Amino acid sequence: MALRLGKKERQQRILHELQVHPHVRVATLAERFDVATETIRRDLDALSNEGLIKREFGGASARPMGHQPDLAERQLSAVAGFERIGMLAADMVRSGDVAMIDAGSTVAQIAPFLAARRSPLPRTFLTNCYAVVQGMADLCDYDDVLMCPGQYDRRENAVYGTDTVEYLRRFHANIAFIGASGVSRQGFSDVNRRAVAVKRAMMERSDETWLMVDHTKFDQRYLENVAPLEDLTGIITDRAPAPEVASQLERAGIRLLAWQEQMEKAG
Repeated sequence: MALRLGKKERQQRILHELQVHPHVRVATLAERFDVATETIRRDLDALSNEGLIKREFGGASARPMGHQPDLAERQLSAVAGFERIGMLAADMVRSGDVAMIDAGSTVAQIAPFLAARRSPLPRTFLTNCYAVVQGMADLCDYDDVLMCPGQYDRRENAVYGTDTVEYLRRFHANIAFIGASGVSRQGFSDVNRRAVAVKRAMMERSDETWLMVDHTKFDQRYLENVAPLEDLTGIITDRAPAPEVASQLERAGIRLLAWQEQMEKAG
């Protein structure tokens, strides 16, 4: 019997299908969900634009665990949810704080909101991401903005390597904001192996670590695990994850800040 589903549920079923089969065809999905092939093409285009699948002729395939678009491409596809995550994160930085800020399309959204807020005491920001430094250029006359040394990665517009990690280990921070490619019960993971060492260094040298991810990153696993969920102070996101994921985070003692829930409380 054919399934009749709403768009969101149908797209979730397509993602589940790609976890089982490496490739799906438009015609097969259209028959399975009893919709027009054009409807399936739109679904696949939408999932591809979110970076969740790889669009191919006649269908789609799952994105490899070791691949993601480069930073510029991810920033072009950034949605309002990314900015909301950045706004929530910026609210957490206090006067006089030292903050470490990771590279990534979501994490970089914190920069303009920090730049728009002055504090009574100067703050110090350490980052390995040029997009973050550029976003906070107006702060340099008042706050300290420190760019890590390291090997430049054009795809990520950031630096990585031994020099980056050793530089970060010279400092102590009140708070760290880091990103990830995926979050699952096994922990949070990333496709960029060089980035993992930098994230771990920031976590080691900070009193609190907040993960900044949009809702599409939940229940996803990628190449290298960064750390178990228990190592996080909390997660900042645009929309709360599924109830079973939220319950798991609560059991792990992780605070969850979701823009959607914050607005509902404010209303």
